[in-house]
Amino acid sequence: MKTKFLRVSPRLPVTDLNRAIAFYTTILGFEAGDPWPEEAPSFVLLQKGPVSIQFYVPNASKPEPAGYGTLSIDVEDAMAVHAAVKDRVKIDWGPETYWYGRREFSFRDPEGYALIISEETDATPDCEK
Repeated sequence: MKTKFLRVSPRLPVTDLNRAIAFYTTILGFEAGDPWPEEAPSFVLLQKGPVSIQFYVPNASKPEPAGYGTLSIDVEDAMAVHAAVKDRVKIDWGPETYWYGRREFSFRDPEGYALIISEETDATPDCEK
């Protein structure tokens, strides 16, 4: 296949759309599009630069579990993001610099999705695994 892939935008189920919007806009600075449909919102697209995440509330006839998965978000300065969120969320692990040239840390959103904030670095590793 010769088609160039340009980006990926995960579409994740949530139990509370407003809570997801509030977390990602307040804690991480995403901008929310207009939730849709207007009369009973069940979908929203959140955007921060080239990073986009879609959230939806599954319908009752086809339930899907929320909170099972990990989003790895590549940033320019993981330590700046860590400083901005460390007093507002529970950090699960990190920040740590790994042998594969990444500095990373992780926390969870209110639905349970793990978020890994990651940056490329040539710093000396302080964690092997």
